[in-house]
Order: sequence, then structure tokens, then C-alpha cells
Amino acid sequence: QVQLQESGPGLVKPSQTLSLTCTVSGDSITTTHYAWHWIRQPPGKGLEWMGVIAYDGSTYYNPSLKSRTSISRDTSKNQFSLQLSSVTPEDTAMYYCAVSDGLRLGVTTTSGYAHWGQGTQVTVSA
Repeated sequence: QVQLQESGPGLVKPSQTLSLTCTVSGDSITTTHYAWHWIRQPPGKGLEWMGVIAYDGSTYYNPSLKSRTSISRDTSKNQFSLQLSSVTPEDTAMYYCAVSDGLRLGVTTTSGYAHWGQGTQVTVSA
């Protein structure tokens, strides 16, 4: 059973870079066909897909966030990370990492993913 756990600061100041890490257990992030996603949910709104890093290291981003988003991985630690630059209060959200079997882009339903982390709240405020 794959398990994911998000970690990172809960409070970020405006204009700074938000950095989160997802630690994966139960399987390798390089296992063929797996794709590792970042998804967020602002308060009172629906899920927003942010981007994905596939098992081969290729990355894809939500066009609306692409200029500010970077997803990377550390295979030695079985982790993948999110960086979101130039944050504003509108980036306040619950941030989740998740995995899909197969590369799926832009999915915003919980059933679209095989496993989810529990989520981490990030607030952007001075």
C-alpha cells in the first residue's frame, strides 16, 4: 500500500516561495506507470490540480500556475517536492500530494487518484 505524507511550513509570507515535500512509502517513485501529483484546495473552493512528475522524471504543470510552479524529486529519499514562487494570499489552501497509475493531467476528482496524502494547510499572510 502506497502512503504519502506532506511536510513543509504552514505559514508563508507574500512574495516568498512556498516549498512542500511529499515523502512516499510502500513503493518507489520511479516505479513504471506511477505519476506523482500536487493538488490544492483553497477554502470554500474545489480541487485545483497543480502539476505532476512522472516515474521517469518528466513534469507537467497547470498552465495557469506554470510560470510559478516547479516540481522536482529526490529518488534517494523517495520524495518529490513542490515549489510555488511569488505567493499571494490567494495561494492559501490545503495542499495535497497524490499518486495516479498512469499519467493523468488535470484531474480534479478524488477518485482520479489511487492514493492521497492527508494534506497540509498553507496560509499566506504577512
